[in-house]
Amino acid sequence: MNGFLKKLDRNGERWLLLIFYSTIVVTIAMEVIRRFTLSYSSIWGEEIARYAFIYLAWIGASAAVRERAHIRIDVLLHYLPPRGKAAVYLFGDFATLILAVLAIYWSLETLQVSLKFGSVTHGLRISQAWFLAAVPLGFSMMLFRLLQSIRRDLIDLRQGRAVFDGNRLFD
Repeated sequence: MNGFLKKLDRNGERWLLLIFYSTIVVTIAMEVIRRFTLSYSSIWGEEIARYAFIYLAWIGASAAVRERAHIRIDVLLHYLPPRGKAAVYLFGDFATLILAVLAIYWSLETLQVSLKFGSVTHGLRISQAWFLAAVPLGFSMMLFRLLQSIRRDLIDLRQGRAVFDGNRLFD
């Protein structure tokens, strides 16, 4: 079980991103072929692609927090000593943590309203709560990754190691 959890921790977001990205590609390709060969398109295809993209974005945000790969301006970080760099990263993580907690709180309220009134999507005619759940789910995953990041940075700081700079977009 421990090996499974380590694999899930390391690659969970990647597999979910692959599933949602593949869903978008297959659905859009199918709809384009249907539209231009059969002169017919469905309303559900557009909705599936849109909602898969929403999940893709929130899960991707969690993966970026894990890898510390969000867009940032780090010119000044190169001039800071390791402890100063760690302080800046920790400050950013704590600020994002506060934002994530607030976002979870407010998005759960929206989700509860949708559940209370039974709102459904226009094309799929299923509960819109499934898709509104992407926001609290995404921020919850980000919160988990932020706690991991803060723990990792504090351990590195205590042991005198440089904190994790993250993966860069262009190296």
